[in-house]
Amino acid sequence: MESLPDEVAGQGDITAYRRALGAFATGVCVVTADSSAGPLGITINSFTSVSLTPRLVLWCLDERSERWGPFCAAERFSIHVLDAGSEGLARRFAKGIAIMEDHEFERVGDGPPRLADAAARFDCRVHDRIQMGDHMMIVGEVEAFEASDSAALTYFRGGYGVAGGTGE
Repeated sequence: MESLPDEVAGQGDITAYRRALGAFATGVCVVTADSSAGPLGITINSFTSVSLTPRLVLWCLDERSERWGPFCAAERFSIHVLDAGSEGLARRFAKGIAIMEDHEFERVGDGPPRLADAAARFDCRVHDRIQMGDHMMIVGEVEAFEASDSAALTYFRGGYGVAGGTGE
């Protein structure tokens, strides 16, 4: 295992640090919310459960993202754990402006926009926002959720893969 001397690590070798973080395999999610320009999405891999009672989850948003403003302002959002066949969605919402077309989402009542397919989906209302370093941690209280038995899309060392599932 490679480690950096303190003097190199102190200089902020971002590339080496990101490479080390990439050794942790994660799931891939798309968060959707409404904005003044319309429903939009963003790909994340910083999703985690916080609490079972109450049902709380969190995700992190980079302050350099062009979607910082709309997602920080959104009071409701949906987190979609992508299924194994959704690499195209992950790539589509990873970079650039990601306003959704009418055919790309559905809505239940006044809830946030939802993607049609996912291994799991969590509809949330903002519980808290916590600025931490160069990211905003957005904690959501889960209002509704669904899950399927499909395999999930993963991300590891810069590439997409598949984990688990009893079917696709």
